[in-house]
Amino acid sequence: PFNSFTLFSNSGETQYNRDKLLQGQGVDTPLSETGVQQCEAVGQYLRDIKFCKVFVSNLQRAVQTAEIILRNNTHRSGIEMILEPLLRERGFGVAEGRHKEYLRNMAKAAGQSCRDFTPPGGETLDQVKQRFKNFLQVLFKQMLDDQETPADVASANDGHQGASAHVLVVSHGAYIRVAVRHLLEDLRCVLPAGVKMSQLLLPCPNTGVSRFVVTLSRSESGPLLSAARCLFTNRKEHLENLSLCFLTA
Repeated sequence: PFNSFTLFSNSGETQYNRDKLLQGQGVDTPLSETGVQQCEAVGQYLRDIKFCKVFVSNLQRAVQTAEIILRNNTHRSGIEMILEPLLRERGFGVAEGRHKEYLRNMAKAAGQSCRDFTPPGGETLDQVKQRFKNFLQVLFKQMLDDQETPADVASANDGHQGASAHVLVVSHGAYIRVAVRHLLEDLRCVLPAGVKMSQLLLPCPNTGVSRFVVTLSRSESGPLLSAARCLFTNRKEHLENLSLCFLTA
């Protein structure tokens, strides 16, 4: 068995986020000034973790986020960043580039919740989940392949001591929400003590951080997940000082 520590981060804010416009996959916008500051803050928060791999959505807002995180990392030399299309945001079809209210109105007219509604040309939640399941196979295989050279551990006490490899995954809000639900509900991750499932499944803020420890083993059919534990989801304490700066500026 091989213990590995995996961290999921949402990308930083873009102007589309600020204007409450849907981006999905078809709208590929850069980070806003606020988004860059958010990424600097999360980069400082993660600076002492030695990542053996960094997997990133190939949309530019995620790539920029990962680049800034790595620029702040004290162990950045030699870290491989892998652009992974399986981590792209959920596709919202005809709703991309439109206000979120447009999607809400379409969902209401169809008699569905906004989260469960799929606009024409968009991805269903099951399709997004399948993409994530495909990514997990890529991730787990890479973790097992890298176990011969475990990463050093150096960071604040976040409950991940004993993990022998650390991987950073940078993706997007709607995708991460589906991913976390799959990890918690389908793969039956052990939950943090005293935390309700509903709290863990809340939307992920820009640069929100979620952490999981997984135990992997090899089988003839490929990587096998033996156990999984959620340490927390959607952590955003690194943004508190940033908010204070905005208030006092």
